[in-house]
Amino acid sequence: MQAQTAFEGPASVPSFSGSFRQRVAVAVTVLMVAAAVLAVVMRPKPRDASLPPSIVLEAAVPKSFGEWRELTSTTIQVVNPQTQELLDKLYSQTLSRTYVNAQGYRIMLSLAYGDDQRGGLQAHMPEVCYPAQGFALSSVTAHRISTPWGVIPAKRVLTNLGSRHEPITYWFAMGDRAVGSGWEKRMVEIRFGLTGQVPEGLLFRVSSIDPNPEAAFVQQQAFVESLLQSLPAERRAQLTGLAAQIPL
Repeated sequence: MQAQTAFEGPASVPSFSGSFRQRVAVAVTVLMVAAAVLAVVMRPKPRDASLPPSIVLEAAVPKSFGEWRELTSTTIQVVNPQTQELLDKLYSQTLSRTYVNAQGYRIMLSLAYGDDQRGGLQAHMPEVCYPAQGFALSSVTAHRISTPWGVIPAKRVLTNLGSRHEPITYWFAMGDRAVGSGWEKRMVEIRFGLTGQVPEGLLFRVSSIDPNPEAAFVQQQAFVESLLQSLPAERRAQLTGLAAQIPL
């Protein structure tokens, strides 16, 4: 009795007809064309320059509110984040003011608005621009500012330039949301991109020259709350990014 051969030859390989391969090629081509067309259609469109800005910082922020008033003559310099040439590229508008309360405490307010916050046009944060001007950073910590209108994800930064100690509180509002991380920023970009829109952004920064950071942050919190209380709902939402309360 002869033993059966273990190997009977190569397994048969199914063959595809020419017509099937052609249908696959056509389907792939259609998908590629559709993807290309969709990319063009959904490409974010820059804001029409002929349209008025959605916010005018000079008019949006009052010069006096609560116990705070603008200090028009001061030797304190509000640190500009970049040179004027770069400011003009990054931002559509900027606003810098110094306020003082009844006790003589001074708060420096700096706002920067840009109507295109994609990629290299995004706002430069204090932890980047302050060291560029010679300041040393002691710490950068996440902080959540509780307000009657919602919680603002912010950051607190401790800086100094020699004997000048300048605690900073800031946040970044992008589109209709305050973003506290790069991931949140990217999610907002994607959401706007799906509708063919370019996100605008606003950097809100308050600081004070004070060697006591705890006392400085208490004053900054009081300043922010008083300012937001003085604003109409639309302006308050634009400055805080609290217009959208739904999850990303």
